[in-house]
Amino acid sequence: MSLLSTIKSNPRLKKFVHWMIIPHGQARPRRWVRWFVTPFIHKRGKNTTIRFSSRMDIFPFNKFEIGSNCIVEDFATINNGVGDVVIGNNCGIGLSNVIIGPVKLGNYVMLAQSIVISGLNHGYEDVTLPPRIQKVVTRQITIEDNVWIGANCTITAGVTIGKHAVIGAGSVVTKDIPQFSVAVGNPARVIKKYNFETNTWDKV
Repeated sequence: MSLLSTIKSNPRLKKFVHWMIIPHGQARPRRWVRWFVTPFIHKRGKNTTIRFSSRMDIFPFNKFEIGSNCIVEDFATINNGVGDVVIGNNCGIGLSNVIIGPVKLGNYVMLAQSIVISGLNHGYEDVTLPPRIQKVVTRQITIEDNVWIGANCTITAGVTIGKHAVIGAGSVVTKDIPQFSVAVGNPARVIKKYNFETNTWDKV
């Protein structure tokens, strides 16, 4: 049995290891994890810049990968505590973005400022408990190659945004967006699609 399997199968040991990695009631790893664990087990491509004032809440028990020629701008937060975060090559993570796994970004994804991409929800069904302490529910978010997301957008859990789609500023994406389309609004709806026969972006 592997070390990870042993930890997961023993509730007391699992609770102790969790406390060693994360202070109680917090969502970021302890300093020793950030300094001595994260840099050695997660993949970071060449020529990728992660600004000093960004917040990388990266845990060893889920995957984090970021490709080559990417930039994570100041005040961005990336958290893989409840799901993997995988970022492709040549991606731009803008100022004050929040990315909470499970999230997968393709290549050449461009994120403007103050975007929230969260694969996490808290349960609320049990009215005898506050949502904060109810079970966490996660659904994969996938953003395919060449997508551009405008400032102040929210991408909700379970959404897939297709290749070369554009999401207008301030939009709230609650459903899948097809490739080669433009979507805007709250909730976001498709207003244009690319016509490969005429090589034009046509209104829907």
